[in-house]
Amino acid sequence: MIDIDDKTVAEIVTENIKTADVFKKNGIDFCCGGNVKVQEICKKKGVDYNVIKEEIANINEPSSNAHDYNSWDLDFLADYIINTHHKYVAEANNLIIQYSDKVAKVHGHHYTEVVEINKLFHAIANELNSHMQKEEMMLFPYIKELAVAKRNNTKVAPPQFGTIQNPINMMEAEHVGAGDILSQITELSNNFTPPAEACNTFKALYSKLEEYQNDLFQHIHLENNILFPKAIALEQELS
Repeated sequence: MIDIDDKTVAEIVTENIKTADVFKKNGIDFCCGGNVKVQEICKKKGVDYNVIKEEIANINEPSSNAHDYNSWDLDFLADYIINTHHKYVAEANNLIIQYSDKVAKVHGHHYTEVVEINKLFHAIANELNSHMQKEEMMLFPYIKELAVAKRNNTKVAPPQFGTIQNPINMMEAEHVGAGDILSQITELSNNFTPPAEACNTFKALYSKLEEYQNDLFQHIHLENNILFPKAIALEQELS
């Protein structure tokens, strides 16, 4: 557990770069203006110090991966993906873009790779925002209809897209595209390893990009390997 009493923002972020996200989210400068005690800056900004303290105390708590996803009903799994992974991507996109824009602007003349990383991340953020919207508006509602029909032994009206295989093919192709962009970012960032002299925003960017990659791998696994194959089989079963 990180003890933040009597420490400056900069000291806390230096000790654990993940805490940068907590400060950024609450509008607290952890980079150039980080040489101030957390309690002082919270008072100045009107931020609840106890909330910051609790979030930082839990920063290293691993998210549980012990779920038996394969046993879940498909409508429950679809909602889980939306509420966990889609929510994460939407929030992380905004945060990483702030970090990436700043790092590219301040350090891009010396570390030219961060300019390319910035372009690539804007691309993947736009692609995934569109991708998730299609899933939430078109594909997932139909999967949930199938799950309910199976439980209630009722019929499902044929979807406008013909068969579920059509949107799934599109989603899987888009997953490949997102993975390709992340591979380029991984390579450009030297596997998310910041330069030794990097500032805290630079370090926070690479830390957050690595977290983003890990989340996306789990996200795509749940869809490609569990949700989509089971949805295809269920549609065939009910047709």
